[in-house]
Amino acid sequence: MKVILLESIEKLGSKGEVVNVRRGFARNFLIPRNSAIYATPLNMKKLSSIQASFAEAEQKKLAELKVLAEKIASAKVVLARKVDENEHMFGSVSELDIVNALHEQGIEIHKAALVMEKHLKELGEFKLAVKLHKEVSAELTVLVEKEAE
Repeated sequence: MKVILLESIEKLGSKGEVVNVRRGFARNFLIPRNSAIYATPLNMKKLSSIQASFAEAEQKKLAELKVLAEKIASAKVVLARKVDENEHMFGSVSELDIVNALHEQGIEIHKAALVMEKHLKELGEFKLAVKLHKEVSAELTVLVEKEAE
């Protein structure tokens, strides 16, 4: 059964594509969740306008994300942590700590956008990648310093 996707679905297709799926998957999953519409002759005539609206929305979203990437690149997150006498940190700095610090600066991102292999467990300055979109990414400077006593 052919359907027109209204949103990108991993391993199936992207917005505006006409894909062939099994009837049950279309009827029980895609159509009720408004993820797709049936590829009827009427909807196929509307396909170009659907794709054009998706492309326009994507360009608008990309422009907004590029502005956000510039904000992130110019921002600097400073986090103070307790340390022992050997300058070893108690605990670590996680994605959520960084996202909350950005939120205080008026920058909203999801913690999944931060690319961290592991939590930061040392004092110092770190450069972290922020992947906002497959085409838009930024570099964030995070400074972890000793908490004043």
